[in-house]
This record gives sequence, C-alpha cells and structure tokens, in this order.
Amino acid sequence: MNTREVQLKAFDRLLNIMDDLRAQCPWDKKQTIDSLRHLTIEETYELGDAILDKDMDEIRKELGDLLLHIVFYAKIGSETKDFDIADVANGICEKLIHRHPHIYGDVKVANEEEVKQNWEALKLKEGKKSVLEGVPKSLPAMVKSNRIQDKVAAVGFDWEQPDQVWEKLQEELQELQDEVEDSNQDQVEAEFGDVLFSMINYARFLNVNPENALERTNKKFIKRFQYLEAQSERLGKNLKEMTLEEMEVYWQEAKTL
Repeated sequence: MNTREVQLKAFDRLLNIMDDLRAQCPWDKKQTIDSLRHLTIEETYELGDAILDKDMDEIRKELGDLLLHIVFYAKIGSETKDFDIADVANGICEKLIHRHPHIYGDVKVANEEEVKQNWEALKLKEGKKSVLEGVPKSLPAMVKSNRIQDKVAAVGFDWEQPDQVWEKLQEELQELQDEVEDSNQDQVEAEFGDVLFSMINYARFLNVNPENALERTNKKFIKRFQYLEAQSERLGKNLKEMTLEEMEVYWQEAKTL
C-alpha cells in the first residue's frame, strides 16, 4: 500500500468513527454547529501554542483535533442536507485551482507578491465588494490589524520603505505623548490604538509576525516570573514581602536560564 492509499484509508477510518459517534454517543449526538464553535476556537489556539513551542508531536495531536472538528461540521451538514465532506473538499479544491492561474492556467508571476496581488484581484472578480471583506469580525484585534494591513498592501496601498513606517510610528508616539500630557483619556486611547496599528505595520516590514512576537514575550515573562515565585517560596518568603531590589536579583538569574 503506497503513502496516498494509507492516507486515504486513515481519513476513511475517521469518517466511519464520526458516523459511529454521531449515531451512538450521547454527547456527540447533541452537538450542533453552534455548540462546536467555541471548542473549535480553543483547539485553534492550542495548535497555535504548539506551533510556537515547536512541539511537533503536540502539533500532530492538535491537527488531529482540528481535523475531527472539520469532519464533525461536515457530518452535521450532511444530516441537514446542506453539504457533506465531499462538498467541503471539492469546494476548497475549486477555489485553489481558480486562484492559482499561475499553476493551473497561463498566468505568469515573478514572485510571492504578485501571487498575493492576483489572489486579491481574483476575489474582487468573484463579487467581493472590498478586499477587507474576508477579514473575520471576531478576530482578536492584533491579528485583525495584521490581516487588514496584509490585504490592503496586496492591492498597492502600502508604504514603500521601512523607514517611512518608522517615521510614521514616531509621529504617532509623539501624538500619544501630547494627549497624555493634556490628560484627555478618550484621545489617549485613540492615539494608543494608532501607535499599536503603526507598530503592527512596522512589524510587517521587518518580516515579524506581531502576534507571534508578543506571545513569545508573554511566554518568556511567565517563565521568568514563575522562577521568581519558586525562589521566593524556597526562601519561605511571600512575594509581597520582598523588595523590588530582592526580586530583581532573581529576575536577572531567570534571564540566564
């Protein structure tokens, strides 16, 4: 049996198990598309954590969890006669073929940027009224900001050089400082948002994913703070009873680990 046959057999096994669960398991029988939604979001974040940790075994497991959710939604769709797993697979196949004319047609592209520009142009031809139409409203603000800027850049609405973005960021920082000095809280929030938006834009020019970068710092901070907590417990001290100078000693130690 070749690799593709093994893969198809495994997928068929999952579809059969899903049929069994839907027919026989009290919990699985009760689920709806709405009830699965928040669980799917959690699974997606768990996959994201595994990717940031570069834990390939965990990535494999989390991909399995997400694949189960895809099959689950398709099973429910088949019961309501709206769609099934074949419709789902064929739908994405048709979309990929249509949006890759440089592979399945006679369009020529020179680089990745031209591929992205063609992709956005094709979506507009499909009837979308805005290049921002495909950005989910429920995305976290930082991820949404990054996607917005990616999409408008793909149609040419972009800065030309990183130093221009850096200058814009400095301008936004000064505007924020001005509002802070004027103690205008509503405007402080507005300008703070502008600073974050500019930072995310600058990250794009540096080829840095801002969400990954911030989460990397979150993980680093958690590790160092938990080391500080462990050391204070070892000394029989409560963190609240320690001075900042005492904490700093262990914080610096944590940086070397």
